[in-house]
Amino acid sequence: MAGKKRNIFLHEVNRMSYSSEGAHNTDSFPVRLNPRQHAEHIESLLKQCMEEIPTQTKAKILRGKEGLYLEFSGETNKELNTKSLENIRKGIRLLNIQEENDTTKATVYVPLDKTEYYLRKVDEYRKSLGGKGNPKNNDLIRSIEYVRRARIESFWIGKNEFMPAQEAVWCEVWLRYKQNKDVVETNFKNCCKELNIACKSQKISFPERMVCLVKANKDNLIDLLRTCDDITEFRRAPESTSFFDGLSRGEQKNWEDDLLERLRIGDSKTTVCLLDTGISAEHPLIKPHIVRGGIQSVDTAWFTSDHDGHGTEMAGLLLYYDLKEKLISTEEVFVSHKLESVKILPPRGENDPELYGAVTEQAVALAEIQNPKVNRSICMAVSAPEYTEGDGRPSSWSGTLDSLAAGVDSEDRDKRLILVSAGNVLPNEFAKGVVYPEVNELHSVENPGQSWNALTIGAYNQDVDIQHEDFSDFAPLADVGELSPYSATSVIWDKKWPIKPEILLNGSNVATNGTDYSECPDFSLLTTGKDYSKHRFSTIWATSSATAQAAWMASQIYVEYPDIWPETVRGLMVHSARWTEKMRRQFCNDDKKRSGRYNLVRSCGYGIPNLNRAIQCMNNSVNIISEEILQPYKKKENGSNSMNEMHLYTLPWPKEVLRDLGEVDAELRVTLSYFIEPSPEAVGWKDKYRYASSGLRFDVINNNETLEDFKKRINVEARGDDKKDKGDGTSGSDRWFLGKKVRDVGSLHSDFMKLTGVELSEINQIAVYPVSGWWKERGYLNRFNDKIRYSLIITISTPNQDVDLYTPIINQIAAPVEVNI
Repeated sequence: MAGKKRNIFLHEVNRMSYSSEGAHNTDSFPVRLNPRQHAEHIESLLKQCMEEIPTQTKAKILRGKEGLYLEFSGETNKELNTKSLENIRKGIRLLNIQEENDTTKATVYVPLDKTEYYLRKVDEYRKSLGGKGNPKNNDLIRSIEYVRRARIESFWIGKNEFMPAQEAVWCEVWLRYKQNKDVVETNFKNCCKELNIACKSQKISFPERMVCLVKANKDNLIDLLRTCDDITEFRRAPESTSFFDGLSRGEQKNWEDDLLERLRIGDSKTTVCLLDTGISAEHPLIKPHIVRGGIQSVDTAWFTSDHDGHGTEMAGLLLYYDLKEKLISTEEVFVSHKLESVKILPPRGENDPELYGAVTEQAVALAEIQNPKVNRSICMAVSAPEYTEGDGRPSSWSGTLDSLAAGVDSEDRDKRLILVSAGNVLPNEFAKGVVYPEVNELHSVENPGQSWNALTIGAYNQDVDIQHEDFSDFAPLADVGELSPYSATSVIWDKKWPIKPEILLNGSNVATNGTDYSECPDFSLLTTGKDYSKHRFSTIWATSSATAQAAWMASQIYVEYPDIWPETVRGLMVHSARWTEKMRRQFCNDDKKRSGRYNLVRSCGYGIPNLNRAIQCMNNSVNIISEEILQPYKKKENGSNSMNEMHLYTLPWPKEVLRDLGEVDAELRVTLSYFIEPSPEAVGWKDKYRYASSGLRFDVINNNETLEDFKKRINVEARGDDKKDKGDGTSGSDRWFLGKKVRDVGSLHSDFMKLTGVELSEINQIAVYPVSGWWKERGYLNRFNDKIRYSLIITISTPNQDVDLYTPIINQIAAPVEVNI
């Protein structure tokens, strides 16, 4: 195929010693106009808490050190200095941090023999008032607005309405541990046994945190706090649902036979592993593609067959992408990847509930033990709309997905590609007085779609034609190319959480007569049905169909490039995505306003991915990929941890060709994809309690910068003796469509700028550098020497199809050669 060429892989990078500017912003703490009076106020509150100690501990069964739980509150819209509340050497532990009505609250455990600790801090503050400079402990004391003895609500993470009352419900209990994880687990389960509280055997482990599942009411949770010193928080256990009840199109065996005659099965080590309700493995359109031994269940009592239909419906799109198109075509159909299925939902449709993170871990382990040496995409269109917080905070389930993707459980740290659905807006939500697409903006991506490392899939609409006689008075709710009415978004999340969903695939439409809102068979995607002896086909829609199509696309990238990393596959899918003009009009009418762009990316992610754009270059559009490993931190001679290195790329730009373009439009697009190790406890996500083990960022040289200016701007290490010398140029941050404040969240960052060819010719330097994470901040865990992999994807393009950018780039690179595909 003339003009279509393979992606270019870049293997040369310059490694440089790196340090960053890390000054703490103390202006975020409140100013106390009468600091002495404030000190007396805080001292009075602390003494009142001390007087209540006998009341709190009278019924306490001793296990380890007795302690006091305190809740500190900051001033509204001001920061609480949570970092200084903790003193690990003295046994004073920060348990969790919560935001309530723009007020930060922190729960702290204080051993009974250290209850004078904060009183001494206040006394030191008061005695140093009036001296030179700031008083001692200034940022800590002035940041505290109120102190009280902690309540059960201090430990409850999520909406209080989800907290159990008299009736016992399944709750997550988060426990703190150091090195003695087994001892902590044993002590906790002994507490549960003595209190006659049901406790599941499964657990999930994160750095310094363990999650167990208990069936408890409010009084049970209080009793647990009185008997176990290791509890840091409680959460409502998620209850999982998936999108069921496919509509049959009737038996169409002649279509099936025709497709089977045209089917060509390729040979590759690429699989899609479906975690769902099982599949009907004997379906004629599915059976040829199943990996030997690849049909399993996390519980053998559930069997492996599809009790509901959802798994089999997913399988049809996982294998064929668009089954209807393949059926009506007369051309050969090539399927080169294989299918695995692990049943994670029992016949009644939900686990009772287990720790869904533990169930997911078990399912992935089963698949890998059976088929260890394959390029596997893990696909899960199962979410938990019930008890989802809706603010983007990590959960035990989403944290487990992040751990699995990062390979935390693997001895060799083998990474995994995981695709999950964003969750669905139900049609009846549009009948509650809020119109489309505002309903979508208010419906949060569902648990575990907030996972940083997983690729979360939303949906767009591709169908508006209604022919079904039962819907003669109905019209489509969304137009072609708009956000699917089913698709959940992250618009209402705090801006610090990842952009979700990242990409959209076909999820179809909703039909309405102005009063009623409904699924419509004409909008659904044709797929395989579980009762194939009666009905060969069924239908599927919403983010389930979108997630299946995304997993198919991931498998095709693996087939084309079997040696690339999961981080690269995820990055290419996002990098290839584009918004439709109708999406832009829906969410970003004023293209120059960042607020509109924020709503666009939080609703539609980066748009609709394009397989051809992901796997190949054109003469006028070139993809350059680098897969590298960076050590973000190091230990200094004084024992503290600091930044270590950055990577600097000199891109093999076709400068003369770009200059010859003159004022013709050109585009630079950059995507940085990497996997973090999670720390999902609710103890805040800053200072040493950051969620991510480490983070990376990218930046490019500006037209008015020299290379030395660029280095100085991003790297304090390059400034010599004058640490304030940031070079003579400017960052040119306004060139980016999204900008750093929007894109620099999560573990995937993608952005683009539109320039003239002349301007782009000078932008040939790009840097990848680290930002802080818990590997650096929790020095006692000794992770400062650990390394992080990343994939950097860069594309330059111009709409001028007569321009050859590819040949001069490939000529500058010695190792790769041009290969037509």
